[in-house]
Amino acid sequence: MKQQALAQARTDAAAAAAHFCTTAADYVTAVDRYGDVLTATAPTVGDVQTAGTDLEQPRADATAAAQAAVDTQAAVVTAEKELAAAQAAAAAANTTAAGSSSATSPTPSPSPAPTVPPATVTRVKQAETEFTAAQQGISAQTPLRQAAQQFNAAAVALEMSWLALFADAGCLTDEAEKSAQKAVHDYTAALQQSLSDTGYFSGKVDGVYGPSTVDAVQALQKAHGLPVTGTVDKATQEALQSDLQAKGGAAAQEELASTAAVQQTLKLAGFWDGPVDGRWTPALTEALKEFQTELDVPATGTVDAATIAALEKAIAEAGKPTPSPTPSRSATSTAPEPSASTPKASTQT
Repeated sequence: MKQQALAQARTDAAAAAAHFCTTAADYVTAVDRYGDVLTATAPTVGDVQTAGTDLEQPRADATAAAQAAVDTQAAVVTAEKELAAAQAAAAAANTTAAGSSSATSPTPSPSPAPTVPPATVTRVKQAETEFTAAQQGISAQTPLRQAAQQFNAAAVALEMSWLALFADAGCLTDEAEKSAQKAVHDYTAALQQSLSDTGYFSGKVDGVYGPSTVDAVQALQKAHGLPVTGTVDKATQEALQSDLQAKGGAAAQEELASTAAVQQTLKLAGFWDGPVDGRWTPALTEALKEFQTELDVPATGTVDAATIAALEKAIAEAGKPTPSPTPSRSATSTAPEPSASTPKASTQT
């Protein structure tokens, strides 16, 4: 009887888990209308004001299914304990009747499937509360941009929390889980690199959305006066792209000016006859190498410390007056004329 009870409990638990996965997926899809994590949409002001009515039933279904899954899982644990106790009692009876030599140990029951981490459940509950608060905090007097930012931020946080619960509950097949893990890893690694490029993230780019990444996203949000959630919503993504473009533009301008300065210097020194356009080309590298050879420094083709020091020294020495004796009239008159065998100094035009 206990064995049958355990088998039935496991069947019920499997059915409850499958039902939870279905209802959780439906709820995530409903929330995504406002979060835009999976599919791009464009909620209206009316959607923001009335949001929640279309989420009430999916939320209720998912919550009820989650509770049912927890209850049936607990029933499995109870049935396993009862079976183990019955097996132990039977083993003890056999030992008394036939002696310890003929006694057999009860067959151990398989361990129950791991439950969802409490932290994941707590985050879902917190995100639900924050989403409700964000909706209630938007009134007719709330600026449109602010309302959109607050609502999308709360929706993204809610959706991400349910996606985490969906994964932790084992709702993904092995293949789907691998694909999801790779997608999350790649997305997070790209996000970390962007945050690093803009100076918000100083950790290792490892594709793990851990505390340091959350801190970096929050720092970005604080810098732009956005809702501080630690998740990347529309406004946060726009802010990050803005910072990247600003930094990239500044870096590009700096590089352009630096290259143009090298071209101008080489042109004045007679080693470059190309345009001063800020574009670094192989020809410019060769010209710089020739200039470095003239300065008696390693011809690396890059503007290094040795080249700068040698150039500064050459400029300083060139600025010093060099006294030279004035030739006498007799010396001038007796100087030999260049012959055909004596080459004349070439002039540069």
